[in-house]
Amino acid sequence: MAATAVSDQTTDLSKQYDTPLGLAHSTMQVLKDRIKLHYDLASDYYLSLWGEHIHHGYWPTPESEATQTKEEAQTNLIQLLLDISKIPSKCSVLDVGCGIGGTSRYLASKHGSSVTGITISSKQVEIANRLTKTAIEDTSSSDASDDNGFTKFGEGNVKFLELDAEEMGDFFSNQQGTFDAVWISEALSHFPNKALFFENVIKVLKPGGKLVLADWFKDEDVDVTTFINDIKPIEDGMLLPPLCTQQGYVNLANKAGLKVLSEPKDISQQVRKTWDITWSLVQNPSLWAFAITQGRDGIAFLQSFRAMRRGYANGSFRYAVMGFYKEMDIASYLISGKFSICIHECRSGLWQAIQAHGVLALTVPSWRNQVMAAAA
Repeated sequence: MAATAVSDQTTDLSKQYDTPLGLAHSTMQVLKDRIKLHYDLASDYYLSLWGEHIHHGYWPTPESEATQTKEEAQTNLIQLLLDISKIPSKCSVLDVGCGIGGTSRYLASKHGSSVTGITISSKQVEIANRLTKTAIEDTSSSDASDDNGFTKFGEGNVKFLELDAEEMGDFFSNQQGTFDAVWISEALSHFPNKALFFENVIKVLKPGGKLVLADWFKDEDVDVTTFINDIKPIEDGMLLPPLCTQQGYVNLANKAGLKVLSEPKDISQQVRKTWDITWSLVQNPSLWAFAITQGRDGIAFLQSFRAMRRGYANGSFRYAVMGFYKEMDIASYLISGKFSICIHECRSGLWQAIQAHGVLALTVPSWRNQVMAAAA
């Protein structure tokens, strides 16, 4: 894909602190350490800049783009992920890369979920707990935790843990098949070992459980020049390992044993306004002064906002949502309670076969696939 010319949206501040972007990260472990340090130092600024939801906004229509705030648009994105994943209410959710807990609290309050949020940053855990306590106090509710460390929040409950997501398979090893859903929004792009993430998802999901994700991607057809001009500055400034394509995630998920529930849905044009808003918000001298205290990483982070806007405009940088599920084996499926419900959604031929042959009909691959698809 050839680059399309867009206006250079520099400002006096960005020119003053201009930093060449596009440097390669030395090692993935060093990158991970820099990511943790970045979020430990900058999360209070994230809160002031984006609010409690540290993710893109989603404006599905021109009308919504004209009338809805970034906070409303951020909630729209959560709802979109709920829609494509069909995660049931009052279920157990692992929110990976939970940030300061905005989505975790939303899922608990609005969806009745029991949410475990994990983040690599101890500072984010501190802020997430503080915001949760404040929200509870504002509603005159009790913030007492139960024996498992969960705090009642709305119809559900939440807890937050400092945990490297690459270790979640081992961390929850005594609770294999613990979660009904794994939720990850704009975090997987930071992970050096993405294949390991999908393998860990298989470990922590219950049979029939869902994985729903939103993330950043490079376009399938980026040419060398556009890659150097658009993608490398984003990887550098945003502290990202090499970006994947959308199909790359599907391939990794399938290899780990997950099945596609919702094909990648590209919503780049519906989220790009996020960076127009953000670029205007960062024209604050105090933010750039803070960035200086972080050294090159801080300045490169703010400068990369321009590359994000340019990448969206050129089409080289993409944003998509998608969903997967973990298959049930026949035994798990029959005791799950879903069998009697979904069997009526299948073709009459399958229903007649089961009436005639019982559960042995499910050993026929074409019929079994119908049932599993209906249950997903």
